[in-house]
Amino acid sequence: MPKSQQVKSLAGFWRIDELIAQAPEDAWQRLSCGDGAKGPRVYDWASAKLPAIGFFDGDTPTHHRWVLARRSLVRPDEIAYYFAYAPVTCTIADLAGVAGMRWAIEECFQAAKNECGLDEYEVRRYVGWYRHITLAMLAHAFLAGLAAGEMAKGAAETTPPAPSSPSPWQRSDGSWNISCPTTEPRPPLKNTH
Repeated sequence: MPKSQQVKSLAGFWRIDELIAQAPEDAWQRLSCGDGAKGPRVYDWASAKLPAIGFFDGDTPTHHRWVLARRSLVRPDEIAYYFAYAPVTCTIADLAGVAGMRWAIEECFQAAKNECGLDEYEVRRYVGWYRHITLAMLAHAFLAGLAAGEMAKGAAETTPPAPSSPSPWQRSDGSWNISCPTTEPRPPLKNTH
């Protein structure tokens, strides 16, 4: 949401960026919001519950409204703002994880545009647009299913065989030890002469 978004608090109306600017430094937590192309996407996150609205939430609310902010580690002045409506048991890590799902959705739409022509419709009516979008998303789902199946099959083909015997290297009290396996008597060699 934009930084000019209005937030109602007990003290009145605030802009969301002004409200987050007043957050104490210990309100910020460093969390990953999911894996990206280059590893975990780590940001500083701050969240706060908004006051309950009696006629909307009732006497014992099951959900809370939240304000959530994501701050870049490299450029701390870059802050993204979110509103959330989540169960009372929700944590800031849960909120950050849900906010991080946005990238997966954007990647899915970009892949559907590149592979299935999601954005290449030239229609003038809703019915034609709806048919095109439905067909493109169905094609994308089909291709994603095929790709997942091929990846699983490829992983099964490249999985190394399990070792036939456990390694003699054993760790004990912070150092490595070589354990001597028990030797079973070998059967005598047969003379083939």
